[in-house]
Amino acid sequence: MFTGIVTDVGELVAVEDHQGSLKRLRVHSAYDAATIEMGASIATGGPCLTVTGFGPRPEGGCWYTVDAAAETLARTTVGAWQVGRRLNLERSLKIGDELGGHLVSGHVDGVAEIVARDDVTSEEGGAWGPTARFTLRAPKGLAKFIAEKGSVALDGVSLTVNSVERDLFTVFLIPHTLEVTTLGGWKAGDRINLEVDQMARYAARLAEAREQGY
Repeated sequence: MFTGIVTDVGELVAVEDHQGSLKRLRVHSAYDAATIEMGASIATGGPCLTVTGFGPRPEGGCWYTVDAAAETLARTTVGAWQVGRRLNLERSLKIGDELGGHLVSGHVDGVAEIVARDDVTSEEGGAWGPTARFTLRAPKGLAKFIAEKGSVALDGVSLTVNSVERDLFTVFLIPHTLEVTTLGGWKAGDRINLEVDQMARYAARLAEAREQGY
């Protein structure tokens, strides 16, 4: 489990086909290699991926590899990632960790598309710097799980939904989020990994079951 609070922005340094249907990704991160274990889970650009190899880098930080299986490649943007891509990273929760965002599984539900980006200048936004409002289109079947003032995870970042209209929803990013994640580079037309709030999914399933009498 994760919280959607990014703890590092890594860089994708290698992509290779592996065992036919897999892609093996190599990521550089500022994480201490001594704190990583084989088989650990790291949310990498949104999806929860399992560490298949790791080690320290001479200049500091670490490298690690993860494998993306067919399901991940089909449901996320991972298959289109290229070397040099910056990735939001988060280590899995430990008992006692602060839950700063919302409960995120790292199981991406689908890919949303950015329809518009509206920037607010630093002067308009106040002393804290520029902010940005993004309008996104949810994929078919997922819009019903997105609610105003609810939560979503976009490329692994926990965000509050500001408004919803049919399959469109908006999020508002503060200067800190724009600075410490990859979201500052978002633009219209970009495709974004979307994970809906688990509680919304369970509530919808319960309502469906009640309607169908079981």
